[in-house]
Amino acid sequence: MRLRLLTTASKQLRLGNRQRHRLLATSAAGQHQQEHQEYQPGGSRALYATAALGGIGVGYWLFHELDKRHRQLVQLAKPQKATPSPATLDAEEAARLWHNTNRTDLPTYSVEDVLKHDTPENGIWVTYGIGVYDVTEFAPNHPGGDKIMMAAGNAIDPFWAIYQQHNTLEVLDLLESFRIGNLNKVEAPETDELGSPWAQEPKRHELLKPASKRPFNAEPPISMLGEHFYTPNELFYVRNHLPVPCISAEDYELELEVEAGAGKSSKCTFNLDEIKKLPKHTVTAAIMCGGNRRSEMTRIKPVKGLSWGAGAVGNAKWSGARLCDVLRAQGVEPDEHLQVIFEGADLDPTAHPYGASIPLSKALDPRGDVVLAYEMNGQPLSRDHGYPIRVIVPGTVGARNVKWLTRIVVADHESDSHWQQNDYKGFSPSTDWDTVDFGKAQAIQAMPVTSAICSPMPEERVRLDNGHITVYGYAWSGGGRRIERVDLTNDGGKTWHVAKLEQESVPDGRHYGWSLWSIRLPVTDEQRKQSELAIWAKAVDSAYNVQPESFENIWNLRGVLANAYHKVKVKLI
Repeated sequence: MRLRLLTTASKQLRLGNRQRHRLLATSAAGQHQQEHQEYQPGGSRALYATAALGGIGVGYWLFHELDKRHRQLVQLAKPQKATPSPATLDAEEAARLWHNTNRTDLPTYSVEDVLKHDTPENGIWVTYGIGVYDVTEFAPNHPGGDKIMMAAGNAIDPFWAIYQQHNTLEVLDLLESFRIGNLNKVEAPETDELGSPWAQEPKRHELLKPASKRPFNAEPPISMLGEHFYTPNELFYVRNHLPVPCISAEDYELELEVEAGAGKSSKCTFNLDEIKKLPKHTVTAAIMCGGNRRSEMTRIKPVKGLSWGAGAVGNAKWSGARLCDVLRAQGVEPDEHLQVIFEGADLDPTAHPYGASIPLSKALDPRGDVVLAYEMNGQPLSRDHGYPIRVIVPGTVGARNVKWLTRIVVADHESDSHWQQNDYKGFSPSTDWDTVDFGKAQAIQAMPVTSAICSPMPEERVRLDNGHITVYGYAWSGGGRRIERVDLTNDGGKTWHVAKLEQESVPDGRHYGWSLWSIRLPVTDEQRKQSELAIWAKAVDSAYNVQPESFENIWNLRGVLANAYHKVKVKLI
């Protein structure tokens, strides 16, 4: 069933510990920082970053007490193969060679030596390339230390082949500080000759701007978003947490398990043809990443996450079977205490799938319009967008719209996945990585009201047209709330002008698509004399929720829910 959906790379990731030593360490230079990047709070000797030393928790190392000043490069001897000398490279390029370079000042260990150090009592050792690292004292002192034990006595290479956000100087610098020796080069993994879990990634449109390449995450040029009410499929932003699985229509199966509720427990499976034979329902819905506009929040203070602009959102018509029909056919009855868990075919190195959950009340509500979608804007889903089936949960943060859907469970608890329990949650601006408790925060479901200026672009040279400039963009609010109004100002909020809206004519509460807006904004004679003009935009939804003016009071350490006024400065010509 679900095993048939595993990609070749995913199957490799399920090998035993010994075989994991033979997986590829894909540490390509110049990778963009990933969704779980470093966070540098105030203070002279604190830097929080992320790394992966085992399972999902491995992907979220929080680094403590890392010097801001990078140590001078260790003099490295006898570089392996034909690797350039680190002395000829800049600091970050050289750091990428450390794990594949023999340290003559350190002893050499065998694989058997490393395998003996897999408990706190014996010491926690890991290997990366030909480096051997002792993380015994580090592991117990940060959240997720139990997860680090998943890599104890083994190689971290397969994990870093997935979570490539670790390829930064800060992370590599910290790891090298834990180095205690070299792995016997005769036994060291020949990573260059192995296949990569990223080998079967789909091709992407050249206009998509990557925020990271592995996993692939990218957004379109912001100016193009406001040009199409339905975002072209090839320009729809891409948010992946893991390698894209390869799934054939013939092999696809969706498992539905009911393990809680008033009725009897049951389990059944559907193939793709069976799902397509169910009544077809179409809903227009915008999908937005929880980290959309994070780059603006970062200007206040660094956060941990991908540096998304305002383009991590798209609007499309999604078609498929309604989840409420499928659940009711299996005897599922309303229950305010139950959850619906979704699992995808994308697997982490420990064979755990990406997962998320929503309240059963949302799933069963016909007005909730939750769809097991197989079409996007009238076309079959692409692989990047969840082929062959993706659950669309309108009005809800993108993280709950699970792609490559292979399993649905009606349960009395939320999904236990990392992305439901330890990510995509909001916190007070005063909460930091020393005080955060993900267990006490609610997982994001409906998103807050937001808007963005798509044109003109920041620092764009704009020519006046009869004393006006044309401005356009998008606005959206989660939970099906209609956009009531978009206001703009170019004088710091002294006067406001209301934009014209383009939106679907659907009842409030089911207004899941975005609204596009446009305006001819007047420019005064006094403003024409200025070299720059600052334009602000704010949206108001049907519940009269309005965007906050600034990011200072909504800042949070994960950089999610970034919905302050969108502000763009342009140059008048």
